Formats: sequence, C-alpha cells, structure tokens
Amino acid sequence: MEYRRFNDTVIVRIDRGEEIIEQVKAVAEQEHIRLASVEALGATDDFTVGVYDVSAKRYDSKTFTGPHEIVSLTGTITEKDGAFYQHLHMSAGNASCAVVGGHLNRAVVSATCEMVIRILRGAVDRTPDPETGINLIRF
Repeated sequence: MEYRRFNDTVIVRIDRGEEIIEQVKAVAEQEHIRLASVEALGATDDFTVGVYDVSAKRYDSKTFTGPHEIVSLTGTITEKDGAFYQHLHMSAGNASCAVVGGHLNRAVVSATCEMVIRILRGAVDRTPDPETGINLIRF
C-alpha cells in the first residue's frame, strides 16, 4: 500500500494481496484520522460481506471468491471509545456482471484498489443502540 496526503484528502493505492480494512486502519492510524468519508473502486477475488438482521441483532455474512470488480466501496471512519472504527459497505460484480454487496467484513485485493479518504474536522464516537444492537454515531 502507498498513499499520499493532499491537505484533507488522502489518495491510497492498496496493492494485490493486501486486505482493504487492514490498510484503511493503517492509514487512519498513521495520519491520525478521527473522522472521514471513504470511497474506492478496484478488484478483489476473495471478500466477505454481510447484511444486518435487526431482529436477531447480528450480521449474516457470505464469502465470495473469483474475479470481481469493486463497483462501489463507501463508508466512514469514526471512533468507538477513542479507538479507530470503520463502517464500510462494498458492491462487487462478477464476470456475468451480477453484483453482490453489503457490509464489508474483509476483502483481499486481486489487482489494485484506488481509494479516496476525505478527512473531516472534528470527531464523533459510537455507542451501542440497545434496540438494534448497532454501534450508532454519537455526537
């Protein structure tokens, strides 16, 4: 992974074999990012996404393998109890152009991933919502 910061924007290149969430965390920690929006595209051949079941208060996840284009990866960087916290969603299309997606649990880059992190001034925290079980943004 390599990146360059331009004022409040970080351009990131995540390389083949690297896991996306790990690299987002590395950049956020190295650049002391407490609040940001994230967007990316690229390619993966091994990823896990899930959908949150509110009634069961858990993610139901599925792993996909084989060539996929990341058609959309979007989310936020915040904090929970003063530590890094990411919330990313990803959609990826296969060779048949069928797209799957959901909450991103992990994704290994197969060719490259180009990411833009837009740093926002300030910080927000997360707190568990007892009704849904989700870590909601707390202002």
